This record gives sequence, structure tokens and C-alpha cells, in this order.
Amino acid sequence: MQLLSTPTPRSPARRRTATLLAALCCAALPVMAAAAQPPAANAAATEVLGNATHFAGLGSPYGGCGLPQRELDSQDFVALNVFNTPGDYSSTYPRPVPDSSASVKGVFDNGRNCGRWVKVTIGDYCTGTNDGAPGQPFCRNGSWVADKYNGAAMTMLVADSCADSNAWCRDDPNHLDLATDSLNRFRIGGTPVGTMYPDHWNNRHVSWSFVPAPDYSGDIRIGFLRGAQRYWPAIAVSHLPGGIHGVQYLANGTWTDAAMNSDMGQSYVIGATASGQSSFTIRIRDAADAWLGGGRTYSFSLPSGCAGGCSQDYTAAPYTTDSSGGTPPPTPAPSPSGDTACTAEWKLTGSWQGGYQADVTVTNTGSRPVTDWSVHHTLPGGVTVANRWNAVVDPSRPATTVHNASYNGSLAPGASTTWGMTLSGDDRDLGTLSCTAS
Repeated sequence: MQLLSTPTPRSPARRRTATLLAALCCAALPVMAAAAQPPAANAAATEVLGNATHFAGLGSPYGGCGLPQRELDSQDFVALNVFNTPGDYSSTYPRPVPDSSASVKGVFDNGRNCGRWVKVTIGDYCTGTNDGAPGQPFCRNGSWVADKYNGAAMTMLVADSCADSNAWCRDDPNHLDLATDSLNRFRIGGTPVGTMYPDHWNNRHVSWSFVPAPDYSGDIRIGFLRGAQRYWPAIAVSHLPGGIHGVQYLANGTWTDAAMNSDMGQSYVIGATASGQSSFTIRIRDAADAWLGGGRTYSFSLPSGCAGGCSQDYTAAPYTTDSSGGTPPPTPAPSPSGDTACTAEWKLTGSWQGGYQADVTVTNTGSRPVTDWSVHHTLPGGVTVANRWNAVVDPSRPATTVHNASYNGSLAPGASTTWGMTLSGDDRDLGTLSCTAS
């Protein structure tokens, strides 16, 4: 996929490598011995069979889970499939996949399996052609055979997503894309295989399951993403014992669910503890939907160098913790003065060859008046903004974060205002917008 010119770029398209061998024998075999289902988020022991390809790395600056490759806990990492659409190789599905299209979600699950670990065991080798061609068996004009590498195993980190329009990513719900450099580090009896790739790799079967983080110690890591600032405080959470299913932030005395940063499952856009400030307190739910650390809270501030937007792709944030006796902290009652909150929803209001118009409605969903609001949106690859009205881009903020004009910032509870833009490009999915009010 293309690198986006926004604060939340994804990694560029990855090339999955298949070694094409001459046809050797036998009729083509199906990809899986049985129609295994993808492992459920809370079914750590469920082992499934799938195809394995490989890719060079996450790209820059972020992989599909929202972290730079150098910040990963392990350089032995995998990508999970985004779309489960057998026979359908189109790239028209939005990310994140909306609930209305839930049936096409792959095991990536809109990022909800990011930061988890999988135990991967090498299986049979394909003696024929395994090139991921749409509409073709995975091992055609050949067969799956066992060799001396069967049983080699490794525990690997989920760090990326596979949304390519090929049969591997679309037809096989249990497909794994493995980091190329990891292939010869798989072990049998404690010894690295050393020579499996490239001479004995024509894309293989693997069996795998979710497992707890190996030898886990310490606590999570928190960092701000490029472009993050108090108007758009986007963070990445890593070094997780059991994945991440949600982040809540404490704002004006109320715990609020943070919005995931697109479907980058380890990145969330949070809010400050007090309107317009730069201090934050969060708590985290893991992949089992349990409170991390029994409800431990993490408090930190925006680094001083990020006042105008973090310039690095990852800026670590030191924090303090509060375990409150090991139980989830209660949700405080709203203050007497109420709270500020807003939503932003876009709709397509016009389109033409090479461009379109989108209107955005900002609504005060809080219990007290809003005096200022800002909206962050993500541009699809290859799309640029041609014109905006009723909203202003501040040069100190990311180019895809806008705030109210001088005349439409004040909104009573329940009131709305609208701003719009024309865009150049053909991808007409702006995803989910985030709104901050003060």
C-alpha cells in the first residue's frame, strides 16, 4: 500500500516472495487439510493450519500496528490477513472494516490482534507452484511434502497487516506473512535451521496459535507518534503481556474510550486530563478484555519538543503508575460544570472524475458549551485536499488536523456546525474522524 502523507502513514506495499518451481507431480491440493477457523482472541490454545509467505520488513515509518520496526519487542514478527474474502481480490473494502461488513474481517480483526504473540511451527513444503495467483490452488502441479525442516518452531510478534490482493491474503484465513530474516532462525531441538531459506522455501504450510508473551517482565512502553501534539495526542502502546483491545483516558474526571488510530491496533488518539492541557492518564484492556495490571493507570505528559507536533516517528513518554490496590479505578462522576465532548462525521456530497467533495458535521455531545473544536482525519493514499471552508489549518498542527474558524467554534450542548473540503484522488474513504473539544 502507498505511504500516506499524514501523521499516521502505513508501511508501503510489501512484496511477498514465492519461488516458482517446475511442475513435478500430482494434482493440485487445497490449501488446508480442513476448513480451520482463525483463532479467536481469547482462544490462545487453538492451533490452525495455513500458508506462510515472507516479507522484508514493516517499511517506514509504521507497520500495520502503528510502530516503527526498530521499536518492536522482537525482530521476529508476522503480519495477519486484513480481509477474508475467498475469490474476491478487490481492494475496495475500507479500513477499518465497518460492522456492516464484519463478515469480511480477517484475523487481523481491525488491529485487535496487534501486539500479541504466536507460536509458529513449520510444516510441509510445496513441490509445485505456489505464487498466490488469484483463483488458483496454492500448491498446483505439485504436492505438499514433509522434509527435515518440519517441526521447526519460533514464537513471533504480530506487528503488521496483510491486505494485498492475492490469494494468500484473501483466500486463506490462517495465512501468516513471516519476516524474511526470521526464516533461518526457526529452531529444531534448540538449533537454528540455518538453511531453510531460500533453497528449501517455496512457501510452506505452518501451524500456529496465539500464546502469552514469552519471558515477560517489566511494564508497557508508551510513545507519541509523528505529528502528535495536545490537539492530536496520538500514542503507540507496546511491550504488552497479552495484546491490547482498548485504551481509556481520564478527561475532566471521566474515563472515556479512546479512538483507535485507523486500524493500527497499538495506536490510539487520547485526550488530556483537563481541556487544552498536555498531561494524560490512561488505562488499558488486553486481548482478553481484562484490565491490564488489574486496572493500573499510567500518567505522562507530552514531551516539550512536541509542542508544535512531534517530529520523530516515535517519541518515548516516561510515565508514573497507580495500581490502586490492584482493582480497576472507579469511573469518577462528572464535575458539576459538566464535560466537553464532540463527534465528527463525514459524508460524500459530490464526486467527479479524479475528485470529490466531503462535508463534515461537528456536534457538541457534551453537557456544557464548546468554545473551540478540532478534527483530525486521515487521507487515503494518493489523495490530497484541494480546498477547505469553515475550518482552518494551523501551521503548527498536522496538515490533516483542522480547527474551527473564528465564527463557528462556539457550540451549545447538542448543537452542530459543518465544514467541508474538496479532494483530488479516487479513493473516497476518509475512515473514522476524531474530534477534540474545549
